[in-house]
Amino acid sequence: MTGMDHIARLARFRTETAAFEKAVQRAVDQAAGGPAPLVPPCPGWTVSDLVAHLGGVHRYLSHILRGRLTEAPDATDPALYGLPADPAERAAWPMPDRAPNHGPVPQTLTDWFAEGARDLAGLLGELGPDTPVWTWSAEQTSGFWMRMQLIELAVHRWDAESVTGGPQPLDPALASDAVPQTFEVMAPARRAWTSAPPGSGERYRFRRTDGPGSWTVEFTPDAVLLDPDPASPVPVELSGTASDLLLFLWHRIPPAALTVRGDASLLPRWFTLVPPV
Repeated sequence: MTGMDHIARLARFRTETAAFEKAVQRAVDQAAGGPAPLVPPCPGWTVSDLVAHLGGVHRYLSHILRGRLTEAPDATDPALYGLPADPAERAAWPMPDRAPNHGPVPQTLTDWFAEGARDLAGLLGELGPDTPVWTWSAEQTSGFWMRMQLIELAVHRWDAESVTGGPQPLDPALASDAVPQTFEVMAPARRAWTSAPPGSGERYRFRRTDGPGSWTVEFTPDAVLLDPDPASPVPVELSGTASDLLLFLWHRIPPAALTVRGDASLLPRWFTLVPPV
């Protein structure tokens, strides 16, 4: 059971989309026609790379949802992404193999992103949470993509706001829904994608301070487990708002931004067991 339903997630997706677009425009305005600024939380990316990445994900997923696909399409097919036909625009487009793309942010890039985000939101609203579609997870539904993309969008909105300073926290309901998703879905996936080392009984507790919520995570050789006992012994505990817990888990803020109790020397091991991607 999760803390947000499909309708609430869809509404928040539209809110986060608008905030992302506003943050990108602030960064573009600050650049004043000069090189695309770097995104501090995303080493090796400029604002152009961030917009192109997120917009590309949106269009890839729209292709899956529109076709009700139950197998993964070819992500290298350029026809999926609606790139500009004009050769001059294509030449200035931020391509992943050229990152960081330092040229000025193309105006067509931000328009392209907005169109793709609206299309994805419309499809997610049309299909609801239970339409069978391909995902990289065990959960093969449109609802998986709604939850996953809201989280990714919110984190990247925070990234975009970081370019000009003062990123706003994630919505508490969204963040408290995303923290357990990290343990249940993202941590096992990241471990598989990166061939992370086997666990050996490492235990960590994450405690929310702006509402109810405590998660105790244990790594066995084969799995990432959640211990339902909030008082079971752990060598280290991190506490903070749901937003700060999520930003730490997504490798955006350091442990020093949280309250740490116990053996802080164990914290770097977390990102060995769950490598950032």
